Amino acid sequence: VLTLNGKIREVGEKILASNGKEVDFASALESCEEAGGTLATPMNEEENKAILGIVKQYNRYAYLGIKEGETSGQFKYVNGTPLNYTKWHQYEPNGKGTEKCVEMYTDGSWNDKKCNLYRLTICEF
Repeated sequence: VLTLNGKIREVGEKILASNGKEVDFASALESCEEAGGTLATPMNEEENKAILGIVKQYNRYAYLGIKEGETSGQFKYVNGTPLNYTKWHQYEPNGKGTEKCVEMYTDGSWNDKKCNLYRLTICEF
């Protein structure tokens, strides 16, 4: 039996889960989709806090299911819809098209980041 103690959280209609692995954005997204979900995508403060709970538990930054669109500085959910909630760290996003992915810091704020770094995988279902 898999011990997922504290690795699974329910928030509203979503279930969040992490396998504790640190991989690049594409691999994280792929493993979430293979499991039938997608990368954790906070759509409000409550969901952001729930994802933060997992980030704090592992004390690792995590990629979120958000990517920069064609327009520099314009971020969207991985399904293509515009963001309806953001929690950018002060002076972020600042990649100006060079940092296409988004990570969550251990304080719950967001930073735009390159997609080839190793970050914690957190999926939502």
